[in-house]
This record gives sequence, C-alpha cells and structure tokens, in this order.
Amino acid sequence: MPENIPTHIAIIMDGNGRWARARGLPRLAGHRAGVENLRRVIEACVEFGVQYLTIYAFSTENWERPRDEVRGLINILEDVIDRELEELHEKGVQLRHIGQLDPLSPKLQEKVRHAIDLTSNNRRLVLNVAWNYGGRAEIVCAIQKMLADGVSMGEVDEELVSRYLFTAESPDPDLMIRTSGELRVSNFLIWQSAYAEWYITPTYWPDFGREELLEALRAYAQRERRFGRVPGAVSQK
Repeated sequence: MPENIPTHIAIIMDGNGRWARARGLPRLAGHRAGVENLRRVIEACVEFGVQYLTIYAFSTENWERPRDEVRGLINILEDVIDRELEELHEKGVQLRHIGQLDPLSPKLQEKVRHAIDLTSNNRRLVLNVAWNYGGRAEIVCAIQKMLADGVSMGEVDEELVSRYLFTAESPDPDLMIRTSGELRVSNFLIWQSAYAEWYITPTYWPDFGREELLEALRAYAQRERRFGRVPGAVSQK
C-alpha cells in the first residue's frame, strides 16, 4: 500500500457504452454495470483511506444524448438512491451533490436532498456526485452569485472564487482518473484540477476495480507534485 494516499480523487467514469457494445448489450446495461462497479470503488476508497471522492455522473452536455438513454440514466440515479442509500449511510459515506438539480422532477430532487441531509454528519468518505454538472457552467454560476452578492472587483481572488464554486466544501482533487483511454478533460472540474495529477487507463469503467485503483494510487505516489514550482526554489512573493 502506498504511503502517500491522495486526499481527494476525482473520476471521469468513461466507457460504459463501449463496454456494453463489446458484449452485445444495450448502452443502459453498461451504465448499470458502471453503477455496480461504483460500489466496489467506494469500498476500496474507504479501505485505502481516501477522504473525498468526486464522480462525474451526468454532464450538462449529456442532455443531448438520445431521450431513452437520458431517461434511463435518470431512472438509474433514482434506483441508486433507493437501493444504496442506507448501506452508504451505514458505511459512513457523506453524500454531496455538485451541479444543478433544477431539471430533475421535484420528487427526485427531494430524494437527493434527503440523501444529503441523512448522511451530512458522516465523516469516513465524502462522495461528491456531479450530476447535471459542467465546469464552465459552474464558473458562470459562481460569477453570477458574486455579482448578486455585490462583490467588488478588488475582492475577487482565487480563494474567493473557490468559495463560490459547487465544491467549496471540498479540497481541490489531488488525483484525476479517466477510464477508457480518452485524453480529454470533458468540462470536469476545470478550475479545481489545475494542479491535479492525472491517471489515464484504457480500462472501461465497469472493469475498473480495486486492483486498478490501487495501481493508480501507486502511480500517484511516485509523482513529484510541484504546483508550478521548481524544486528548491525560493518563493518570490
């Protein structure tokens, strides 16, 4: 087990559709397999001592997918809350939502808020679920809130912007993981990931389990995080 475990891991869970297609299954079967795998990854994060896990569940661009697939993904979200909430609560997982819930039905919005409230005191792992989330939309929303609050130009700095983001209560991710081998940020945590380390794997998300997560942690432990600095340099501030 690596000694240097990232505090916060963020994952782009990519490849569900291709996983299903390779098996002659409909795309939604891949998404359901991805949800089953998420349970295993959450358990592994708890085991390894990761404190924050952020997952990219549904982007603002995903609404442009076929209507049946979008409806199926929303149904999966509701099924997960209904079936997994109690177990996640018992394991000490705190659920948070980042993004905007407005497009969801009032009933499902209430279920999400209930899940957040029920688990709000849990401390073993914070699970940020990015649903209807986009990095650019998040920054626009932050600017709108600052304007509404009357923030002056002189008050705006990186710390203030971070406090207005959906992730204000979480540290920036240390490790970003993308499955399926794609080399794109895909509008995910574009502010927060500025100095994160990346781990790209060709493995499709439903097959990305405990052992590959461990490989990602080992790769992370070998990195030297410089945050734009040169080793041994003296700050000029």
